[in-house]
Amino acid sequence: MAYTLDDFAADCRRILKTDPGPAGRDTVRTKLHDLLMNESFVAVNCGPNASVGTNLLYEDPELGFQILAHIMDRDYAGGPHDHGDSWAIYGQAVKHTEMTEWKRTDDGSVPGKATIEKSKTYRMERGQSGIFQNRAIHSIAYPAGARFIRVTGTNLENIARGRYNNEAGTMVIEKRPNFRGAA
Repeated sequence: MAYTLDDFAADCRRILKTDPGPAGRDTVRTKLHDLLMNESFVAVNCGPNASVGTNLLYEDPELGFQILAHIMDRDYAGGPHDHGDSWAIYGQAVKHTEMTEWKRTDDGSVPGKATIEKSKTYRMERGQSGIFQNRAIHSIAYPAGARFIRVTGTNLENIARGRYNNEAGTMVIEKRPNFRGAA
C-alpha cells in the first residue's frame, strides 16, 4: 500500500512527540522520501494541475508543524535567510532545487551586521531531502516548474526570521509572510 500524506503526518506527529530535536527531525526527513516516492501523492499535490504558489497540506493542531507544497511557475534564486527558532525540511518532488548552506564569519556582536560565506552547495533531485535546523542560514534556487514539499516546525509567518545581504554585510530579523516563491 502506498505511503500517503495522512501516513506521513501521523508519522511526523509520533516522531516529533518522542524526539522533537535534531535526531527526530532527521527521521522525519527520511520519511519524507517515502512520501515523495508515492506517484499518486506527487501527481495530486505537485502535478501540473496543482495550484501555483505555496499550499498548506497539513498543520498539526497540537505540535504546530506544517506540511506545505511549493508549486513554482518561474525561475527563482533566493537570498540567504534562516527560519529563526524553527527548522525546515525540504523534499524535492519535481525537477530540482539548488541548495546553498552559509555560515557566519563574524561574531554576531553588532546588531544588523553579519558577514557570511558559502559553506556547501548541492542539488536536490526528485525524492531527495535536506534539513535546516534552527537558525541555519541557507538559500535556494530552482527552475520554473520545480515543486517541493517543505515541513516546518511552526507557521513561519508567526516568528521572526533572518535575511542576510552578503554584499552589504547586513542582516534583518523580522516577521514576514511565508515563502511564496518570490523575494
